[in-house]
Amino acid sequence: MNDFLFWACVLGPVLLAEGLLARYEVLVYSAGFRAPTSELPEGVPYARGAAADRPPEAYLVYLDGIGKRRVRDTRDGGQLVKALLAAAPELRVLGQVQPYSPLADPLADRPVWAWLRRRVGLLLFLHNVMQIFVAADHRYRPLYNRAVGSQIATQLRLAGYEPDSGIPVVLLSYSGGAQVATGAVGELHTRLRCPLLLITLGGFHNGANDLTKAEHLHQLTSAHDRIERVGTWMFPQRRRLLRGSGWNRARRAGKITVHRLDPATHLGPRSYISPVAQLPGGRSHLDRTTDTVIALIRARHWAKAATDRPMS
Repeated sequence: MNDFLFWACVLGPVLLAEGLLARYEVLVYSAGFRAPTSELPEGVPYARGAAADRPPEAYLVYLDGIGKRRVRDTRDGGQLVKALLAAAPELRVLGQVQPYSPLADPLADRPVWAWLRRRVGLLLFLHNVMQIFVAADHRYRPLYNRAVGSQIATQLRLAGYEPDSGIPVVLLSYSGGAQVATGAVGELHTRLRCPLLLITLGGFHNGANDLTKAEHLHQLTSAHDRIERVGTWMFPQRRRLLRGSGWNRARRAGKITVHRLDPATHLGPRSYISPVAQLPGGRSHLDRTTDTVIALIRARHWAKAATDRPMS
C-alpha cells in the first residue's frame, strides 16, 4: 500500500503536468510563434529507396507508435522500414516524421528530456501518449491535424514529391500513429493533391477524422491485439452506433478493408513486427506484415494501371 501511495504521489503530478504541456506545441504552432522544423540531422536522407532521378511507384511515410522519440529510432530498431526497402525497391520511404510533435521537434533531442530519459524513461512514453489524446481532442484536433499534415507534406516535397504528379502517397501507421495518419489526410490533399492510401497496423485512433479525401484504408489487425480493441472500446466514434463519424462514413462508402494478422499481438515477442515469432509456414510475423503491406501497395498500382490502360 505504501508503494502504491508513493507512486500515486509521484505519477499524479507528472500526469497532470504532461496533460498541460502536451497542448503547448499545438498552441504555439497555431499562434504562429514557431514553424515546424524541416531540416534533418547531418547524414539523414529525406527518403530512402527508389532513386530520386526517376519517379517511384509510391512514396511511403511510416508513422510509428508512441516509442518514436527522435528522427532515427523506431520501436523495432527500424526493422520494418528496412524490410520494406529490401523487398520493394520501387518505393521511396520516409521514416523521419515526428508524429507526436506538431513542431517536428524530436523529443529525445531536447536537453530537458535527455536528462529525464536517463532517470525517468517512462516519461518519454507518457509524453507521446498524451499527444495522442491531444490529437484526438475535438478542441485541438483541427490544429494538430494541420500541423502534422503540414510537416508530412514538407518532408515529402523535400524528398522529391511533386504536387499533382499523381504518384500515390502511402501513410503506414503503427498504433497511435493511426490517429496522426487519419488526421493528416485533409491537409496532405490540400497541399499536394495526391492520391492517398492509408494502412494502419494495430491502429489506435478515435475514428473522428474525415477520410473523404483518402482513396482507401486497409486495417491490419489481430484478434490478439488488446490495445487496438481498447481504442475501439474507448472512442465511441469507432462504434457503428455513431453513423456520422468519419470512420463510419468511410466504412459505409466501402473505403475500409480489414486484414487479419492473427495471432500477432500489439507488442512483445509475438507482435506484428517480430522477426522471431514464426507462422506455421516458417515465415516470421515481420515477413508477413512486410509482404502484406507491399502486396496492398502493388495491388493498388496494378489496379490503377489496368484502369488507365486504353481499350483496344
